[in-house]
Amino acid sequence: MKRYSNRSNFSTLSEINVTPLLDLAFVLLIIFMITTPLLENSVNLVIPSSSAANAPISKTQVQTISIDRDETIRMNNEIVDADSLPARLLELKRANPDVAIVIRPDRELPVQKLVTLMD
Repeated sequence: MKRYSNRSNFSTLSEINVTPLLDLAFVLLIIFMITTPLLENSVNLVIPSSSAANAPISKTQVQTISIDRDETIRMNNEIVDADSLPARLLELKRANPDVAIVIRPDRELPVQKLVTLMD
C-alpha cells in the first residue's frame, strides 16, 4: 500500500497580488484629499496699531553694531569693548532719543554670542 503525500499540493506563491494594496492606497488618498481642506485652522490676531504715523528714520539716526566671528565688536567701524558698549548706547540714547541701532552679526557667529550682545 502506497501512501501519498499532500506536500506536493502546497506550492509557494511567487506572485504577490497588489490590487488590494492599491485599492487601499487610493481610498486613503481620497480621504486625505477630502479632509485636508477641512483641517485648515487660522488664528484671528488683533495687531496693535499706532495712532501716530511712523516717521522715516534718517541715516544719521542709525548706528550700526557689528560683531565678527572672533567676537570683535565694532560700533560704526570703531572697535568697542563689550563692557563699555552699554554705557555708549545709553549715551547715544540720551543725546538722541530717536536713535536706531542695527546689529549685524557674522554669519558664522554662534547665536548665543548674539544673544549675549543684545542682553
